[in-house]
Amino acid sequence: MIKKSPIILGIDPGFGSIGFGAVSANAGDPVAIAYGCLHTAPGTPFPTRLLQIFNDVKKIIADLSPDVVGVEKLFFEKNSKTAIEVSHARGVILLAAVQAGLPIIECTPLQVKLAATGYGKAEKRQVQKMVSLVLKLKEIPRPDDTADALAIALCAASMPRP
Repeated sequence: MIKKSPIILGIDPGFGSIGFGAVSANAGDPVAIAYGCLHTAPGTPFPTRLLQIFNDVKKIIADLSPDVVGVEKLFFEKNSKTAIEVSHARGVILLAAVQAGLPIIECTPLQVKLAATGYGKAEKRQVQKMVSLVLKLKEIPRPDDTADALAIALCAASMPRP
C-alpha cells in the first residue's frame, strides 16, 4: 500500500483578501498543490464578508481534503480596528477547519519567517523568494497573501501534528 503524503493547507487570515496555499509534505521535498487568494468586496456588510470567508474556506477544505490546517497567529502593533476585524475573520477560518474535523497548527509570524528562511526577522520579500525556491515555482505567487499562505503551510509542515 502506498502511503499518501499529508496535505497541509496554509491560510493567511484577512477580511479583504485571504491567502491560501496547500502543500504536499513529501519527506524533505514539499510540493505546491494549489494556492490562491479569496477576496471579499469592500462596502459589503462585515457580517456578510465573514459568512463569505467561512463558506469559501469550507469549499477549499472540501476541494483539497487537507490533513492539517496551518493558520497564522495575528500580530498587530498599530491599527486595533484592523486587528479586531482580522481576528473575526481568523475566527471563522478556525471554525471552518474545526467543523471539518481537522487539526490546526497555529504559527506565529516569527515561526513562519524562521521556517521559510532560517531567520526570524527576514523581510517579506525574502520569505516570498524562499517559498518560490523551496516549492520550485517559476515565480513568486501573487498577491502577497498567497505567498504568505504557502509559507504558513511550509511552517506548519515542519511542526509536530497536534
